[in-house]
This record gives sequence, structure tokens and C-alpha cells, in this order.
Amino acid sequence: MGDTPAFEHAVRVGWADCDPAQIAYTGRLPLFALESIDAWWQHALGGYSGWYYLETELGFGTPFVNLSMDFRAPVTPRHPLMCEVYPTRLGTKSISFAVKGRQDGVLCFEGSFTNVFTQAASVSTREPPPEIRAIIEPLIRA
Repeated sequence: MGDTPAFEHAVRVGWADCDPAQIAYTGRLPLFALESIDAWWQHALGGYSGWYYLETELGFGTPFVNLSMDFRAPVTPRHPLMCEVYPTRLGTKSISFAVKGRQDGVLCFEGSFTNVFTQAASVSTREPPPEIRAIIEPLIRA
């Protein structure tokens, strides 16, 4: 586990994402991280459309049950925000991700995000499908 390079997603931070101090609004940073996790799912599933595909085509969702972020440096529109995403844990009914956002090589934030697997129709918890478990397990890192 963990031999595969982490997935990296580029986020364009725009002028509208920033406050008068010319740094990204605090509330935008979790959005950038969630957008990057969605892109991770798209990549892991071979180009399908992330959470939308999970819900509409595969019949399960992964709503968030916990998120935690530490802010290290300001995020600005000056450079692309490169978000490194990788799963850190796959349980019987949940998955946890790490996201590290960097600009120009500087760590701006890092966070932990946990989702629970649910049946799309009933929103009741479930185990991840075996084919999804097979995709995720080799990608888990500490």
C-alpha cells in the first residue's frame, strides 16, 4: 500500500475567491479540497464524473461525516493551487482522505476528510462495493 504516487489536482484560484486582503476566503479552502477529492474519484474510476457518477450510476454516495483543516500559508491567485489527494484509511463503511494544498511549492493547508458509504436511494450506510475497495486499497497511504 502507498507505492502509487499521490494524485494531484490543479485549482485555479480566481479574483472572486479572494477578500480585500487579496487572499482566498477561508470558506473557499474546504471547497478547493472537496473539489480535489471529487477529481480524485474521477481519476480513480477512470475518467467518470466523480461523486455524480458514484451516486447516479453506481448507486452509492459518500457524504462527509468529518473534516479537519490546518492553514499554513495564505492562498492567492498568483499561482495554481496544487492539491495532493490520497486515501489514508478504508474502513468497513467509511473512507478517509488527506488533502495537502500547495502554491509555488509552499504548503498552504492540509486536511483530513472522512466520508461514509451510503446507499443512494435510502441514504443508509453500507460497505464499499468490492470493486471500489479493490481500486482504493492499493492507494492508501499513512
